[in-house]
Amino acid sequence: MPLMDGLRPPPPKEPDSRRGALLWFLVALLLIVLGLILVRVLGNAGRLRDCVMSGRTNCAPIDTTTPGQ
Repeated sequence: MPLMDGLRPPPPKEPDSRRGALLWFLVALLLIVLGLILVRVLGNAGRLRDCVMSGRTNCAPIDTTTPGQ
């Protein structure tokens, strides 16, 4: 099939870049990590609130580390 004058064949297709997929993977991983941190913080706050609402007075966790270590 002869080419018409003025028409050129399309340029060769470049291989797909994985940069976009890697970027979205990192975004999803960041969201998962932030979600896990949020669940942990809210869980601790909920347990503390439940302890206080039950009338206890020793609800705060005690820090057993000594300064300088």
